[in-house]
Amino acid sequence: MPVEIKELHIRVTVNAAEGSSSNQQIPGSGKSSDADRQAIIAECVEQVLDIVQNKSER
Repeated sequence: MPVEIKELHIRVTVNAAEGSSSNQQIPGSGKSSDADRQAIIAECVEQVLDIVQNKSER
């Protein structure tokens, strides 16, 4: 008899290595400005709010 998984929760915690800077950039991405970071954060917040809203409508 097959087992059906209806919902899967994955939690990830990322810690910076000791002695390294927390402002490291992705290799090859060049220098990102504060405005770029703020735009990325705003987009992420918007997507998370959309997901929460869709979950509450169910």
